[in-house]
Amino acid sequence: MHATATTPPTAAVTTPIIEVAGMDFCYGAARALKEIDLRVPEREVVAFIGPSGCGKSTLLRCFNRMNDLVPGARVTKGTIRIDGVEIHSAEVDPVELRRRIGMVFQKSNPFPRSIYENVAYGLRVQGEKRRGVLDEAVERALRGSALWDEVKDRLHESAFALSGGQQQRLCIARAIAVKPEILLMDEPCSALDPIATSKVEELIRELRQEFTIVIVTHNMQQATRVSDRTAFFYLGELVEYDLTTTIFSTPSKRETEEYISGRFG
Repeated sequence: MHATATTPPTAAVTTPIIEVAGMDFCYGAARALKEIDLRVPEREVVAFIGPSGCGKSTLLRCFNRMNDLVPGARVTKGTIRIDGVEIHSAEVDPVELRRRIGMVFQKSNPFPRSIYENVAYGLRVQGEKRRGVLDEAVERALRGSALWDEVKDRLHESAFALSGGQQQRLCIARAIAVKPEILLMDEPCSALDPIATSKVEELIRELRQEFTIVIVTHNMQQATRVSDRTAFFYLGELVEYDLTTTIFSTPSKRETEEYISGRFG
């Protein structure tokens, strides 16, 4: 299949914070992403959907260069620009890039520390030692992740004492504590029950006021609930990218329509 993404004028992104142009990505000799063109607007939620192995998470990890840590993984063609800067240029420090681009993984991964120290971790790494600044940042991040009221009296307990859903919101708090510009979420609800999933989805809708969010999800209903735009991937290609309402009501590509109607995937 050699489909190209369609973005009609109504869905055009005029000032993208993330811009991918003509990008190919390989794991060794295997071409995982082909000719990707994608523009993500500031302070919107963009969902990546598609069957397993289609390249969604690979592209997500390109944005903060997490794939640099995988031997043989590399961009072989094209560019990724964030705030207009090519992220693979010599002047871009990957560590600083990852500070600006927070990430929440599929499985919650709190550190074996207290709730407080989990959230303060990124600030401490940056050299912040002032207790007042740390206290304020921890409270702000926990409020931002809708967790403060549940943990404010137990900040010095182990993060492992929290439920799975609370641990995932703690990981979101940890990600936003350093005030990133972009938040990447790789199937953040796949291990959660419906109630915890609902809380995280509500949180995503609130966080879009402050952050640009890109979320990989296998749950198409979730994409319709939380995202402004949706990108459908298949076999390493971006088949279609448009407003979420358009993708799920009047997709322009037959492959998109077949996937969202459950005929494959």
